[in-house]
Formats: sequence, structure tokens, C-alpha cells
Amino acid sequence: MVPEYGSEEIRKMFPMLRILDTQGHVVNEQQKPEMTNEELKELMRRMVYTRIWDQRALSLNRQGRLGFYAPVAGQEASMLASEFAMDQADWLLPSYRDIPQLVWHGLPMYKAFLYSRGHFGGGQYPRELHAVMPQIIIGAQATQTAGIALGLKKRKKKQIAFCYFGDGATSQGDVYEGMNFAGIYKAPAVFICQNNRFAISVPVEKQTASETLAQKAVAAGIRGIQVDGMDPLAVYAAAKNARMRALAGEGPTLIETLTYRYGPHTMAGDDPTRYRTDELTDEWEKKDPLIRFRLYLEKLGLWAREDEERTAEQAKKDVAEALKEADSVPKQKVTDLLGFMYENPTPAIKEQLEFYGAREGAQQ
Repeated sequence: MVPEYGSEEIRKMFPMLRILDTQGHVVNEQQKPEMTNEELKELMRRMVYTRIWDQRALSLNRQGRLGFYAPVAGQEASMLASEFAMDQADWLLPSYRDIPQLVWHGLPMYKAFLYSRGHFGGGQYPRELHAVMPQIIIGAQATQTAGIALGLKKRKKKQIAFCYFGDGATSQGDVYEGMNFAGIYKAPAVFICQNNRFAISVPVEKQTASETLAQKAVAAGIRGIQVDGMDPLAVYAAAKNARMRALAGEGPTLIETLTYRYGPHTMAGDDPTRYRTDELTDEWEKKDPLIRFRLYLEKLGLWAREDEERTAEQAKKDVAEALKEADSVPKQKVTDLLGFMYENPTPAIKEQLEFYGAREGAQQ
């Protein structure tokens, strides 16, 4: 099972929420969320779909057909079960790894591919999509979340701002500042810290003396909870409850999901074998969220091999079509990039626009 970190005293204050064990048995009937059979199947479908999509994305990256990419295998429960608890009108503020949540929240997949390539079209979102672009600056989305959540409260909207960041981001001041500000005003926000044990190459025990990351909520005066991040039902239950509390005016929640990424931090040259052992990865692979949830649904008669194969084929087809659509978008020019920098270009930008415009014209 996912180990429970911290002293006995801390574990009493922040007990880990777990509903399914690694064999798909319910071990916490009292806190099992109410979900229809169709909802259970849909969540499983999204997890399988995303695992296949992630595998295809890794292959495309190695072929040079995608740019920046952060693998997600292992974190499907943490990512997708929490997003599944959101309403379509809620706001999503992701980090650079949280592309799956964006797509399931409404971002066309081809735009996710454009984002990976650094194309400006990857940041032009449909108006109905309540989300901001993935944040590259570590932890900055936490302060943005506080602002959006406060705006929702002032406008009396029945909407929540969901924020995602990793364990490393909790060492940044922005995360505390965002939680603190949201806590002061009881803004409707949910902060989800996906603790995959390594901030790139630094293990969590070397970046903080806190016994858990959930307890960092105490200083901000908000609720903190630790969840088995490989357990889809536990993650969904925690996120759903946090959303209901926020809507009821009870303020934000910090959810620490204990999870693991099987691959490198990103495909930009990171080698996880330099800071993780094969034994550790093998240990976490035994807790795989897809296996756990699959066993649970099979016991209920809700999932079979045919469902898995059909979902995998659909994911492969959708990825191929999204890539084709991304390839059809005209390549970004330097003048495109410069033109989006300011509504009224500065003298320096005007000079560069003129220079590169002339060069691009000569190349045509």
C-alpha cells in the first residue's frame, strides 16, 4: 500500500484517506463516494485512455513530432479522479504536467499538441473553457487561484477554482501566499498537491522538514487532507467533498495526493535512474491506479477486456487525428510571437517586427 508518512501524532491529525486497496477491495465503506455505474465506467475509461495517450505522446516526442512533454503515467487517479469531481463551469489552473485535466475539461487535444510545440495556438482557448494555460513558473498558479476564487465569490458564482501543483511547489512562497490569501477570505478554492515524491530529482524529504505536505495547510488556516493518490475513489471523494465545502462557504482545502510518476520528470533529458532506484519504482507499480480500479470494476461486472481494448483503440485514433490537425496549423513565425507580446508594441518590438517581417517576406 501507499505508505503513511509522518509521526503517529501527525497521522492522527492528517489521516490518509484510502477506499480501495491494491486488489480492488473496498476498505473504507463509510467514505466511499456515491457514484453511478456509468460514472465509474467513465472514470475508468478516461484513465485507460490517458495512459494510452501518454504512451503515444512519449513515442511522438522521441520522433521529434512533439516538443516539451511531461509524462503522466502513474498519476492518472490523482489527476483524473479529481478533475472528475469538478463541474464544467469550475475553473482549472494546471501545472505543465496537468494537460490531461485540461483536455478532459474541454481543451481540444490538438491544442495540447500545439502547446507542446510552443505554438501560440496552443494558448488560444475556447471561450467556454474555464481554464488558464499550464503554469511553467513553479507555484505561480496558486496565487492566480486565490484571485480567481475571490472573484467568483464576489460575483456570487457557484463555481470553484481548482489548482494543481507538485510537491516541489510547496517549497515556493507563491503556494503559501495563494493558500493564505484564499484562506483569509474563505475563497472557493481547492489546492491539489500531487506528491510524486520527487521535485525533478530532489526527494521530498530533502526539500522540507514537514512530516506531510497536507499539514502546510495549518499555517494558512485552511483544511488539509492526505489521500492515497493511487486510489481513484479516494481522490474523487476528497475532491468532491472539498468542492462542496468551498461552495458552502467553508473555505479552501489543500489535498495532498500521494502518487508516483513512472517516467522521467520531462522528456527534456531527465534521467530518473540517477535519483530513483528500480526497486522503488517496482514498489509503486504494484499500486498502479489502473490495476486497482480495474479489479474493483471487474468485481462489479462493470469492466471487461473488450472495454479496455475499445478504449485503447479510440485513444490511438484520437491522438492520430489530433496530431494531423495540429500538423495542419501554419507554423509559427517570429512576427507572430512578437505581435502577441503587447497590444501597443514598444519601440524595440516595432523595430524587431520590421526586421523579421522583412526577412520573412524575403523567404516567401
